[in-house]
Amino acid sequence: MLPEVAKVVVTLNVEEDLVWPDLNRLVVIRNQHPKGFGANHNAAFHKCETAYFCVLNPDVLLLENPFGRLIESLSDPAVALVGPLVVAPNGRVEDSIRTFPTFRSLLCKALYSSDGRYQVSYGEPDIEPDWIAGMFMLFRSADFVALNGFDEAFFLYYEDVDICKRVWQNGRKVIACLSIRVMHDARRDSRKVWRYRWWHARSLLLYLVRYAGRRTSSTRR
Repeated sequence: MLPEVAKVVVTLNVEEDLVWPDLNRLVVIRNQHPKGFGANHNAAFHKCETAYFCVLNPDVLLLENPFGRLIESLSDPAVALVGPLVVAPNGRVEDSIRTFPTFRSLLCKALYSSDGRYQVSYGEPDIEPDWIAGMFMLFRSADFVALNGFDEAFFLYYEDVDICKRVWQNGRKVIACLSIRVMHDARRDSRKVWRYRWWHARSLLLYLVRYAGRRTSSTRR
């Protein structure tokens, strides 16, 4: 266990038989029925007793200890949320750092295959993007409380975009730390399973309607 990690909260969203390591820092939440991404992490936060709260997907592999460097970024009181660079198993940089979607950007994506990702590489200086993906997010616990956590109206998808939007609306910053890498083996279920496609489309529409005409963006591209 990494020295910065005081507790690990694991949520079983469906019934599974798993063998757990004998760790006194491990807390397991077993849901009676499946919940959405935001609801699960909000419930996990209620078990948090530390100054920092990390949202971490189970399919993320830590290539190194990321927490010291990320916590350093949060030493700036203007920063409310930080995340690392995310790479695929083949080393390719994932599209986890992107600009806020708009009706116009979606049209550009359809016409020109421009998906709003920032063109970044490992080892570059930190940047202040519009949003970072929810597979790895580190907050101060006090900031997560001030943001009222994830909006559970987003069952799955766009809850990460929404919380980043609210960070910027509150006059704070989102930081992508490009000197730290984690690996993510993405399943891309929204491209293969109709149920996930529906959740993705519903969340996108909810986000676009909610923020239509509000041009909150980061200060650096």
